[in-house]
Amino acid sequence: MKKSWYISRYDHFRTLLVEARKGADITQTELAKKLRAPQSYVSKYERGERRLDVVEFLAIAESIGADPHALIDKVRAGTVKPPRGA
Repeated sequence: MKKSWYISRYDHFRTLLVEARKGADITQTELAKKLRAPQSYVSKYERGERRLDVVEFLAIAESIGADPHALIDKVRAGTVKPPRGA
């Protein structure tokens, strides 16, 4: 079964967040402490078991020193193309 465009795009978004965290040399545990959340929170959104809202995304980006605009631009520029009419 083919993945929907939205799932593929979200997978790309999650990958970018993981890469940004690792690029900042921050572990899941360290990020969780900055967010005042359990380590499982970071693990779950990184594995796709939990979705993020925009407020959570901004807190994560700030905590890892990433530019949220740059991350969104990378999602938009990803190779995943939307279906016609989407």
